[in-house]
Amino acid sequence: MIRRYLSKHDYPLDSLDLNLCQRAFDALLVELKLTKDSEEAERMAALIIELYRQGIHDERQLAVLAGGSGGKS
Repeated sequence: MIRRYLSKHDYPLDSLDLNLCQRAFDALLVELKLTKDSEEAERMAALIIELYRQGIHDERQLAVLAGGSGGKS
């Protein structure tokens, strides 16, 4: 009964969810030449998780929306 009051944001991410987010994050680090412990990388990681929770489940789209160029220069 209580499940109908919970949004998708309230459910924990499982290992498959986290793996997809990690791949998007790793691709973004390479593209932007950032280290994973930089302040910018931490901001992007949080944004990727938030975007995923909002329903964006495409790895490339997550990376682009979190700050990547999508392969454009």
